This record gives sequence, structure tokens and C-alpha cells, in this order.
Amino acid sequence: MAVAQVENICSTISCGKPATLQCPTCLKLGIKGSFFCAQECFKSSWKVHKVVHQRTSAGSANSTYNPWPGFEFTGPLRPAPLTPKRAVPDHIVRPDYAEEGIPHGEKEAKRASVITQLSPEEIEGLKVACRLGREVLDVGARAVRPGVTTDEIDRLVHEACMERDCYPSPLNYYHFPKSCCTSVNEVICHGIPDTRELQDGDICNIDVTVYYSGFHGDLNETMFVGKVDEASRQLVQTAYDCMMKAIEIVRPGVKYRDVGNMIQKHAQANGCSVVRSYCGHGINQLFHTVPNVPHYSKNKAIGVMKPGHSFTIEPMINHGTWKDVTWPDDWTSTTAVSISSYRLCDISSSLSSYRTGSVQPSLNTRWS
Repeated sequence: MAVAQVENICSTISCGKPATLQCPTCLKLGIKGSFFCAQECFKSSWKVHKVVHQRTSAGSANSTYNPWPGFEFTGPLRPAPLTPKRAVPDHIVRPDYAEEGIPHGEKEAKRASVITQLSPEEIEGLKVACRLGREVLDVGARAVRPGVTTDEIDRLVHEACMERDCYPSPLNYYHFPKSCCTSVNEVICHGIPDTRELQDGDICNIDVTVYYSGFHGDLNETMFVGKVDEASRQLVQTAYDCMMKAIEIVRPGVKYRDVGNMIQKHAQANGCSVVRSYCGHGINQLFHTVPNVPHYSKNKAIGVMKPGHSFTIEPMINHGTWKDVTWPDDWTSTTAVSISSYRLCDISSSLSSYRTGSVQPSLNTRWS
């Protein structure tokens, strides 16, 4: 299914507006991906942007695309130019943030701090969204191999959503520019799909959420790209096992803070750390809502699982430190240690605590 494309996104950090103006020097040097929404943005970014010209003119390794000269990356991964945001046909039902980028419903729910208890009928609606999300994730997963760009994976995910009359929940959520997240190697989460080609030995997480018939279904999975080393295999296995051990305790009456105890115990036993900056979350008619579900031990999560609660468990497991650093795009979160072998694995499932046990509508035990 062919998908129409809209304008490019302004290269000014945190602008996010559609852009059509191109830097004349970039055009001369053959630098792709530099667009600006207006002369004002171009002028305000000039001191930073012009360094790209100098690095390209210098040749050799300095010609690498880098929109943030001076930023100290913590690992070898670098950003690549983005393609235009993908369009969504008018007949697709959208969440409240699809146009303006602001999830007003989530803000209202956060003020109320009440965990929604879904009815049996609503649970079925959530399960449908999760099943569709699983199908979409599988489409993206099948494309993972050396030489494929994460932008191509995003295109396939987007088209798979359109074919199922789903809205890709990440698209324009707080102005996120793509339809899924792709997190490679040291990226913890929220990596933006771009034109970098996957390399043999990479690990790549694809994070998919779809919005269908009023419900969001959120899940992600980490894939091997070609032949990976044994340390990467063990990391992914540990993350998967952490999630499964946490799922085993999901039932009414369990405290949300206990989830992190299960995860950290297993992670530490396997020489890994657990990211603390990002947690599992409630999910239903809202993309992100209460409860918060920390994945580390000795946390202060509030609440007890009750029938009809729906939430994600998505442990982010590192080699090395649990600390993180966010790129200047305000999305891409990476491990904080400057060692290329320190990688991250993230695996998740949307769950619902209902009656006496857990419903696992989005889980697929194929993780490799």
C-alpha cells in the first residue's frame, strides 16, 4: 500500500514544524536532510548548523552527518537524516494528540491519579488492539537484516497500520516524527527511525503501539541483526526472562512495586543493570497513564493490581550502568557509559489484571 508523504521537519532542535526551505550551502555540498520552516529558524540555527558544512568539507570521518556538533555521544551510534513524516488517511480514527501533538486526555487523567478498571467488554477492545499491534510488529521484525534502514522498518510498520485501519500511536505524540521507535545497540528507548543502515552484529528494538477502536496496544521486541556476539544474545535472553518472571506474578492483589523486585533480582543475577528513568505504564484508551510500573527494586510505586487494570511491563536491561543520556532530539535515550559493548535490551508486553489472573494479549515467545 503506497503512503503519501508530507513536508520535511525543520532541522532546528525542538521546532518540529513542517519545512520546505533548504540550506543553499547544504545543496552545494550534497548534504541531505537539512530543512527549515522559516528564515528565522534558519538564522537562529546558523551557528550550530554551519559546522556541518565545515565537517563535510573536511572530508574523511568528519563528513559524518551530525546535527549536534559538540554533543558528546556515549557510544559509536550516530544519527542519520530523517525522511518526511508519513501521512495518515482521513478515515483512520485518531487519538486526541494526532493533530496538535498534545495528549490532553492524559494530562487530565494524571491530575485525577485514578487507575481505570476496564469492563470485560473494554478488555476485549484492548486485546484486539494488542493483537493488531502484534501483527504490525511482526511485519517490522521480518524486515530486520543488515543493510536495511530503520526508516524502511518505520515505513513497513506505518503501512501495516494503515492496512489494519490503525493509527500508529507514536506518530506526533508530543511531536514524535515517526510511526514507531527503533532503538539500536546502546539506545535504551525512543530511538527515531532514520536512514542509517543496520549493521551485522547490531541489536535492534522495534517499539510498536497501535490505536484501534478507542484503545492503544503497546508492545516491543529486540531483534538480532545478522550474527551477533554471545554477550548480546545473553543480554536479550536476560531481558526476556526478566519480563516473563514479572508477568508470572501479575494478578489482583499484587503491589505494583513488586514487579521491579522480580526484574532486578534476575537482572543482577545475570550481571546486568535495570534502567530507572523509564517505567511500564497504564494503557487503555490512553497511550500512557497511571499506574507507573518501575522495573527496579526498592521503588515507591503506588497501588495494588485490581481486576480490570491494564498496564505494560517493559524491562530495559543494560550491560554496565543503569544511567542514561538523552540526545538533543529530546527523544533518543542511550546508556551513559562510553563503551561500545554496553548495550541495551528492551522487551515488553501489554497486560491486564482481570479476575484471578493475567491476560497477555500481545506477547509472542519468539524473541530471537
